[in-house]
This record gives sequence, C-alpha cells and structure tokens, in this order.
Amino acid sequence: MPTAPSEVDDLVPALVALRRDLHAHPELAFQERRTAGIVAGALRLLGLEVHEGLADTGVVGTLRIGHGTRSVGLRADMDALPMVELGRSAHASRHAGAHHGCGHDGHTAMLLGAARHLARTRSFDGTVHFIFQPAEEGQGGGRRMVEQGLFERFACDAVYALHNWPDLPLGQAQTRPGPIMAAADRFDIVLRGRGGHAAQPQHTPDAILAAGQLVTALNTIVARRIDPNDAAVLSVTRIEGGHSHNVLPAEVTITGTVRSFDPAVQDRIEAALRDTVAGVALASGTTADVSYTRYYPATINSAPEAALALAAAQAVGLDAAVAPRPAFTSEDFSFLLRERPGAYLWLGQGRTDPGPDGERPLHHPCYDFNDDALPLGVRWFCEVAERALAPPSVVVGPA
Repeated sequence: MPTAPSEVDDLVPALVALRRDLHAHPELAFQERRTAGIVAGALRLLGLEVHEGLADTGVVGTLRIGHGTRSVGLRADMDALPMVELGRSAHASRHAGAHHGCGHDGHTAMLLGAARHLARTRSFDGTVHFIFQPAEEGQGGGRRMVEQGLFERFACDAVYALHNWPDLPLGQAQTRPGPIMAAADRFDIVLRGRGGHAAQPQHTPDAILAAGQLVTALNTIVARRIDPNDAAVLSVTRIEGGHSHNVLPAEVTITGTVRSFDPAVQDRIEAALRDTVAGVALASGTTADVSYTRYYPATINSAPEAALALAAAQAVGLDAAVAPRPAFTSEDFSFLLRERPGAYLWLGQGRTDPGPDGERPLHHPCYDFNDDALPLGVRWFCEVAERALAPPSVVVGPA
C-alpha cells in the first residue's frame, strides 16, 4: 500500500472522527436524518450547492468549476443494517438493533473527504455531483433516487462508487468491465394443508413433509436446470411452521434468495421454481402460493468507465487489478448504472493483523470499517473526478 505522505493526509483526523461518530449513531433505511444533516451541513460549509430530500433522506452536493459542460456523479451510501452490534470499541453502536456492519459510515466519510479536497484544489473543468444515497441495504434507495429524478435534476455523464472489501488487503483494489455484483431476487413460498393431529397424518396433507421435499428439489434447480457456464446461486434461508410437537401445522413458509448475472437465467430460475413448487404441492396434496421479487438488478460496469476507475486506482498508488470474477453479493448502485455509464470499485481494507478471530467480514456483528482505508478512498474519488473532467488542455493517460 502507499506509504508516502499524500495531499489529503491533513483531512484524515477529522474524517476518522466523523466516521466513528457515524458508526456510533447508525440509522436504518430512509431514517438517515442525523447522517443526512451532517452531510448537508458539511457540504454547505464548503460552499457547494446542496439539495436535500431526494428519496426522503438523500443529499446531493454540486461543485461546479470552470466552464466545462461535462459532469460526473460520485456516490456513497449512508444506511446501516438492522442488526445488533457485538463490537466493543469506544465508537460501537449506541442504537439497539442498528449497526454499520457494511462500512457505509466509511463510504460517507470518504466522499465528504473528496468533496473537501476537490473544493480546495478545483483541479477539474466541469461539474461533480456528490450523491449521498439512503437505503442501500435491501430497500432500494438508489432506485427511488432515480425514480424521483436524480439524473434529470443532476445531469451526470457517468457515475462511480466504491465499496470497502475486507477480502482484499489494504492498499489493493479491483474492478472489471461487465457484471461485478449479482442481481438479487427473493422468494417466499407458503405451503398449506389442513393441519391436524401428528398421530393421525392420514387425515391431513403434511405441509412439513412437503416443505422438506421442496427444499431438496429447489436445491437442484441451479445444478440441473441452468447451464453450468451460467453462474447462479439459489439458497433457502428460512423455514417456519408449527408450534407443538404433536400438531401437524396447517401452514409452512419457505424463504430464500436467488443470485444471478443474466436476466435470461433469472427467467429460467423463476419459471423452474414455480414449476417445482406446483409439482410438490400436487404430489403432497397441499396448496401453494409463491411470491417472487426481483429487487436488485445486476451491477454492470461499462467498459470505458471501468478502465478509468482502474487507472485512477493505479494513479493514487493502489495495487489495482481487474477482478477475476464478479461477486454474488448485490448492490443498488445497479439502478444508477442502468441509467448512466459508470463503474463500481472494490477497495481493499483487509488488515495485516486481523486478530485471533481473523478479518471480520461484511455484515458480521463485530465488523468495523478500517480507518486506514479512508485516505485511499478519498484519493480515488478525487482522481476519478479529475480524470473524467480533465481540462481540455490536459491529457490524462494510463497510470
């Protein structure tokens, strides 16, 4: 990782303090009012145009330099996860049931740091929109911002975002053209019998038995209905039914998720799931209802912007490389990338000394953002903006 002093080092102490304050006061989807207020206030102090209320708690700060007509969007997410934090740091969550277990506190701090640095260097020609988005964690804040006119109000020729990535060592970064994160679907299946005495199973369709058969059958869909060259995952994550040892329940619920990268694969999996449920229900004498929701599309980088993102990472001293494969996690930055070209970067934050229990992964109850990554993210955001909006007399080549 880079060790030489950088031009953003003077910002780091304040950014660390800010990041830890946000970590101690996590806010869930569409409830990020304190966070949004801090962001808006900081942007106003920099002299930026500040717009609040997009997607309820979203904030956009606009910095215009020179006379250029080009524009770029830089996005950070602000929300926390609905989970209990088990970490014991001094800045651990003070809000029961809310935890910055995915590092959005770090993303917010890095983008504010980039706004501060770009506002003082003014080393580009055009417009930067700093997009602070609510509700990334499964609630589609990015989709709501787009639906409420994000790009009509704030024109962006391209948009960029990053995510801290504990799987990569600090000082490394990866991105790739094409898919980088998966589409995310959710299914909920309700199997219904009539219910009855466990000692008299002949009198009622057995919804528990049908659920067991269905779980096994669902786990064959990807293996036997999808081309092995097409990547996909189907996971059953919850089964609920019954309250007593001697009662056959009238209803059992099965919930799970599907991840994929190709809409055609999504179509085949959904159709196969519905057929499988119908078949098991028919064979078991139960009835079934299926709810299938495609809540996030795949996150797909455009090739020129992925190349710019990678070159920017290399230029600021990161050990940057093309990601060998996409991840099956999902991201609602995908909604922005469906509307505009852009790229999404994984920024390594893995510690060299992770402790006796190893590196805490994203969404772990003891996860905490690595503050050593803050200046790296700030520099990357700034380099992306400066490359995308380089003055006409400046030629920015590869790193």
